[in-house]
Amino acid sequence: MTGNQVQMLIAMIVYMAAVIGIGVYYYKRANKSSENYFLGGRSFGPWVTAMSAEASDMSGWLLMGLPGVAYWCGLADAFWTALGLAIGTYFNWLIVSKRLRRYSVRANNAITLPEFFSNRFREKNKIILSIAAVFILIFFTVYAASCFVTCGKLFSTLFGAPYWAMMLIGALFVLAYTLIGGFLAESASDFMQSIVMIVALAVIVIISTVSAGGIGSVINNAKEIPGFLEFFGMANPTTVDGVQQTLAGKPVFGAAKDYSILSVFSMLAWGLGYFGMPQVLLRFMAIRKESELKLSRRIAMVWVVISLTVAVFIGIAGRQIYPTAFLTNGDAENIFILLAQSSLPAILAGLVMAGILAATISSSDSYLLIAASSVSKNIFQGIAKKNASDKQVMWVSRITLLTIAVIAALIALDEDSVIFSIVSFAWAGFGATFGPLMIFSLFWKRTTRAGAIAGMLGGGGMVFLWKFAIARLGGAFAIYELLPAFIFSAILIVCVSLLTKKPSAEVEADFDAVVTGDLEGAAE
Repeated sequence: MTGNQVQMLIAMIVYMAAVIGIGVYYYKRANKSSENYFLGGRSFGPWVTAMSAEASDMSGWLLMGLPGVAYWCGLADAFWTALGLAIGTYFNWLIVSKRLRRYSVRANNAITLPEFFSNRFREKNKIILSIAAVFILIFFTVYAASCFVTCGKLFSTLFGAPYWAMMLIGALFVLAYTLIGGFLAESASDFMQSIVMIVALAVIVIISTVSAGGIGSVINNAKEIPGFLEFFGMANPTTVDGVQQTLAGKPVFGAAKDYSILSVFSMLAWGLGYFGMPQVLLRFMAIRKESELKLSRRIAMVWVVISLTVAVFIGIAGRQIYPTAFLTNGDAENIFILLAQSSLPAILAGLVMAGILAATISSSDSYLLIAASSVSKNIFQGIAKKNASDKQVMWVSRITLLTIAVIAALIALDEDSVIFSIVSFAWAGFGATFGPLMIFSLFWKRTTRAGAIAGMLGGGGMVFLWKFAIARLGGAFAIYELLPAFIFSAILIVCVSLLTKKPSAEVEADFDAVVTGDLEGAAE
């Protein structure tokens, strides 16, 4: 290991020690009860709520996946995806957050998303709860795998160690941290990590822009690549067996690809995912006062717009500075790492690398914790053993955490995995399974339990069907699976709800009470 690598490692160890310290600090308080462990006792202020929500949402794909997309094929895909995410963030905070905070209290003080949906419809046999818990388990296992891939790529690139070994070390660290501190530690560290992430992005974009000769130079270089800097066109790397060809030290591109209006809506559909994203929705439920959500929304939007814009620009600038450094789609996701290593002193590069680690930790601990709660709190205590003690719930949670981590690590063993692709599938899964149901549950009193079940099953199932069957037909069918699955789920909820008996008087009373702000008489 070289001297520079040692310095980077020291900086990252110091950072990880700080994260572990947060977990230890919150250990006693988090483990007092399952509500504290899974929702922090609804005690978060506006800054922690906003920053932890966005940090847990963005994950390592913000620093690796999104710049990688911009580096590989230019502006269009990255820009429309980022714009969709920014719009989705705003409307999720504006429309959903306040109503969900209020409704989760009315719904028997629900502390998990499956529990909220189940209590919202006052179901007795817990079918909604079971379906929601299973989908969370499936998609968060995939999500956790994307974070482990990020860890593996980061450490193997930095230190030249085998990918699989570095991935497993990263997975063990995340698992240990999540076991210690629960939701309180996770959210507190996410607040710190959101700051590290945006500082890391700002430092690299400034330095890379200067290295490239200024913004004008970056733009002029991008314009020389057909379709690279177009909103309705896309660069087309000339590849052989997935490897981009080079000529006289320059990457070879074919004629620009058309970027249709359908493709634009397909990428904008990323924003729909927010309405069903558990790690964000739980922050809405955990804030201490409903009135503080307005400030949280403003904080979150500033963070999101800056971070997304900078991440896209880093990929575009990286293509000018290192045009042939990465010749495959998967390798392109390392552009942020290369820029940090080459432009900063080793110790500072290590701190910037901690930004990637921050993003990964902030997301993977959220994913593991929510997935564990879906089993221990919803399936174990909610169905299998209703009189289970808090201690038993906590033990089941930890066993589940370990199991999920093992499965996610097995999925992440493929070194050629593309982080952006893994994240996009899990994002679509949550968006289509829970997004339409969340909107209708909060704003349409006529939504029925049968409609909720149909919407979840139809949305989640359509993600798989579209991704692995329909999209392969190509043409207009080759769109992001979230868009058709979201629409299909919404249609099912409306149609099945109208065809089935209207909700009971108690369920309607709950809805009316939430609209008026009366939180007494919660669902039992």
